[in-house]
Amino acid sequence: MLLALIWLGGAAAGPQPARVVADSPAAAPQRVRAVRAAHPVSLDGTLSDSLWRNAERVTGFLQRDPNEGTVPSESTVVYVAYDDGALYIAARLYDVHPDSIVGRLGRRDAVTNSDQFTVFIDPYHDHRSGYYFGVDAAGTLSDGTLYNDDWNDNTWDGVWQGKASRDALGWIAEFRIPYSQLRFMQRREYVWGINFRRDIARKNEKDYLVYTPKNASGFVSRFVDLVGIERVTPPRRIEILPYTTGKAEFAPRTPGNPFADGSRLAPGIGGDARIGLGPNLTLNATVNPDFGQVEVDPAVVNLSDVETFFQERRPFFVEGSSIFDFGHGGATNYWGFNWGEPKFFYSRRLGRAPQGTVPEGANGDSSFADVPPGAHILGALKLTGKVGSSWNVGALSAVTARETGRIDTSGVLFRKEVEPLAYYGVFRAQKEFPEGRRGLGFMSTVAARGFRDPSLKDDVNGSALAFGTDGWAFLDREKDWVVTGWAGVTRVTGDPARITAVQEDPRHYFQQPDAERVRVDSAATSLDGWAARVYVNKQRGDWYSNSAIGVISPGFDVHDLGFLSRTGIVNMHVGAGHQWTRTSKTFRYAELGGALFRSYDWDGNVNWTGVYHFGDFRLLNYQVFNWDIAYNPWTVNNRRTRGGPLTLNPPGYQLDLGWQSDARRPVTMNVSWGTYQARSDRNWYFMPSVDLRPKSNVLVNIGPMVSHELTPVQYVGTFTDPSATATFGNRYVFGTLRQTEVSAGIRLNWTYSPTLSLQLYAQPLISAGRYTDFKEVARPRTFDFTVYGRDGGTITRGSDGTYVVHPITGNTTDSLTFSDPNFNFVSLRGNAVLRWEYLPGSTIFLVWTQSRSDNATLGDFQFGPSVSRMFGARADNIFLVKLSYWWNP
Repeated sequence: MLLALIWLGGAAAGPQPARVVADSPAAAPQRVRAVRAAHPVSLDGTLSDSLWRNAERVTGFLQRDPNEGTVPSESTVVYVAYDDGALYIAARLYDVHPDSIVGRLGRRDAVTNSDQFTVFIDPYHDHRSGYYFGVDAAGTLSDGTLYNDDWNDNTWDGVWQGKASRDALGWIAEFRIPYSQLRFMQRREYVWGINFRRDIARKNEKDYLVYTPKNASGFVSRFVDLVGIERVTPPRRIEILPYTTGKAEFAPRTPGNPFADGSRLAPGIGGDARIGLGPNLTLNATVNPDFGQVEVDPAVVNLSDVETFFQERRPFFVEGSSIFDFGHGGATNYWGFNWGEPKFFYSRRLGRAPQGTVPEGANGDSSFADVPPGAHILGALKLTGKVGSSWNVGALSAVTARETGRIDTSGVLFRKEVEPLAYYGVFRAQKEFPEGRRGLGFMSTVAARGFRDPSLKDDVNGSALAFGTDGWAFLDREKDWVVTGWAGVTRVTGDPARITAVQEDPRHYFQQPDAERVRVDSAATSLDGWAARVYVNKQRGDWYSNSAIGVISPGFDVHDLGFLSRTGIVNMHVGAGHQWTRTSKTFRYAELGGALFRSYDWDGNVNWTGVYHFGDFRLLNYQVFNWDIAYNPWTVNNRRTRGGPLTLNPPGYQLDLGWQSDARRPVTMNVSWGTYQARSDRNWYFMPSVDLRPKSNVLVNIGPMVSHELTPVQYVGTFTDPSATATFGNRYVFGTLRQTEVSAGIRLNWTYSPTLSLQLYAQPLISAGRYTDFKEVARPRTFDFTVYGRDGGTITRGSDGTYVVHPITGNTTDSLTFSDPNFNFVSLRGNAVLRWEYLPGSTIFLVWTQSRSDNATLGDFQFGPSVSRMFGARADNIFLVKLSYWWNP
């Protein structure tokens, strides 16, 4: 994400000279000098410490928004000091209307749209990376890391202090940033990079000491030098975070199930540690981690053949995750059209649900199973930092436990291994050359498993390896043009039955009968593949361009430790756009752009192609309008039949519209609407959302979504029939699907103080789909279908909901049966999290999580009855208490 668009601001402090309305138009200083504190510094947000009277004044701020390059509307004065243990920063933020200062209290890192002040520091002085620390006028803290010159990552939470206060001259803030929270090389005299930003919320104004023009790139590389710090030794960095948990689970009892008595108690202990290995490397460790305080995943109804991607929310894996970002550097924007970028490392694979199958009762026998919801993480280590002056490195190792399931089949109890003991490893390194003009890196991942039950080898890969290299190079002195690219290879090993299953899964579909260049090898014990992508971007100036070409071979597979949606693809696009960054008589910012795109499969068939256009306007009243539109002509579809023959995609078009209200208001709204229209396809969605702030410390977000889909060819199943010679001995059955879905994300954030907050989250979901006009593919490479009961045969629905097609050939004894695919799914998920940071870095969590769901083969969307079923469904409840203590010996 671009710093210029989403920085979380903070507050600053300074002495109290006479009121000044605006900074002088003098240019920003080339350097900022810190003064040494002669006595312990009092941090109270009032600038009462005598230190600030002797500190050097830093002024010369300029606007980036709304009027780029102009003098700020209010004056800002900053002061910097240090001692042997920490860096101190104070700012006096003058305001001629102090009663109009906006201070909204939120949880740490919350976007509050408040008056804010942020400090950016580049302690390595590599002009590419660093940290930021912010506080708003209500005392809300924000922090994170900087990387790739333009990007930031707010997942890092340091242990530091920030205070803010208001007075008749405006507002004040002070920062104390311990050296233990920074990484830097030991020197007698230090030169770091530094920058400051002030946000004035009511004016949508953003003032920087040094800003990045809206039509340019590069942020950290523009920082001024911070000098004056000397005779400071990087401290020993050791942080220990032991914790204890108590968890109680309550679920409805299932008649006859011996494993579910309705309740389960699970006390636990564990710990995290953060240890500095010299001044440049940090080792993070976790033992027996518990992530019960993490927000629940939303419920989804996924009828496609592509796995749903869920965001990582577990703190150990979220914090510092940007070090494992692969394939992105140099360039600041990466477009993609029908391109599923492979993720070499997807941390949700660690602790995933067991992959082994559980036997079901035979001949109608009842069967119950007690299977762990995820593989238990025994421990994990993460090493991040720098080696030398220019190598960024990251390494992660984790071990997950061998998991067994308990099964009861008609009273016969036994255990079965459902997940093997596993080791996962990730290593990442990247070298940045002087001035960030070039970069070169590599990444490797490994998954290795040990089996006790040989039958589990049919369900889980034995091992998986991946290796990739990436880099970038700017093509000119001004850094207008940049080339970014990556290439990687993979190998998966396992028993022949397992590797056959991998070849036939939705990522590969080697069994496609009319494919020319891939075939299933049922004797193979390994699968190899490669992939690559290259981007060429012009990213400075009013005109910009964005082009790319990427290839994923059929055998490429990073699924064991990464995320991958499809293989066997050659994808490309050519795009360009123009932006107007100066305020005009009608808008403050405008952007128009477009692209041509195309994708081929491994046989050279065009799977997707078209033309795309988008626009974005920010009006003078700060309302935002945006749109995009695309047209797709006839193409070949190699996925609709789920490994069957090719079909065609009819022409269609896409249209999306969006509007956003002025974000300064206590009530803000966003509205999105979109549609896709093709032959018989009539799909649309509507997504309004509203943010309400009834008080400065309360935020209510309500984001409903309504969608409707009319799809004439929704996949139902594949049925073997040797007489179906036109479709290679299988019948590929589809139906016309009418699906309506209503859902909402509802959040309440109530922040009592910067260290005490309550979060409530709820997600109701109703999704109903009715199938009609069942049909089968008539012939490959067409959009022709044989509708049962109209074009051939008869179709009947039995009392048990089973459909029978008879006859489907000239043989009157032949028939085809399938279950009723209609659905009416209701779900309600939510949690409540009370968080109290009773000491810096030490927290207590009180958590309640509830989920309930029900499914029926009703098909029709009925809002009232569905809501009744939702609240009438039996609920699963989890109550958790987690206590952690931060110890810095």
